[in-house]
Amino acid sequence: MMRADLAAGIAVGLERSCEPAGRERIVAAPASAGLERIEARFFGPAFARHRHDTYAIGVTLAGVQTFWYRGAQRRSLPGQTLVLHPDEIHDGGAGDEAGLRYRMLYVEPALLCAALGEGAPPPFVAEPVFDDPALYGVLSEALGPLDTPLDELETDDIVGRLARALARRAGRPARSLAKPAARRAELARDYLEANAGRAVSSAELEHATGLDRYALARHFRALYATSPHRYLVMRRLQRARTMIGAGDPLADVAAATGFADQSHLNRHFKKAFGMPPGRWAALTGR
Repeated sequence: MMRADLAAGIAVGLERSCEPAGRERIVAAPASAGLERIEARFFGPAFARHRHDTYAIGVTLAGVQTFWYRGAQRRSLPGQTLVLHPDEIHDGGAGDEAGLRYRMLYVEPALLCAALGEGAPPPFVAEPVFDDPALYGVLSEALGPLDTPLDELETDDIVGRLARALARRAGRPARSLAKPAARRAELARDYLEANAGRAVSSAELEHATGLDRYALARHFRALYATSPHRYLVMRRLQRARTMIGAGDPLADVAAATGFADQSHLNRHFKKAFGMPPGRWAALTGR
């Protein structure tokens, strides 16, 4: 199947999600563990430079998608695959007056590492835009109708195939972490998940994992492609985004998610998602 046909296949059944045609929107699929799926439509610049701790893997459905990534301006055309590595600064928007429509899958690195085997590092794909029919085929399943949730077995299959496809694109992988080091990093991640609503100290993580803070920082980044601090902040921001989507006032969201005040939340939200929370709420509002 040609890439244009694949793009059309992904687009089948999406008419409702894209109406009205001239409106900027972000449409999110029902949540799956470790995965987020969205469709977005923009005219002109969409996101300021930002970074998040997930992979961003997707396809351009219509228009030209332009973005700054790893020191250069890039562009993606309909049918091409787009892969951005966790914790890499990037922006994004439409490259011409016709506007942009795309679908994106956000994947936690831990899922891909688990699929590749214990201690495997997150695969790094150096070239962010390319043609890859096999990977595009996986995305065509993952990014099908967004109003249909992925069940657990379907998610496991997609993650496994995606991990193998990314590892193939990455070529020779970095050396895997030794099992004891990987286990300590996992303990740190579990501790951060369990305590995401408050500040966590380096001493706490040292006690929880039995590693000194500098060794832990190295092992954590090797396995999850980000730092423990960034991981903790992103967990707060994910909860904040859920509360914003439910219509909670921003001041209440900031207080409930461990930020000092609404201004503190705004700064971190824009650094992570490329726009302030008020604009995110407007774009995702039903």
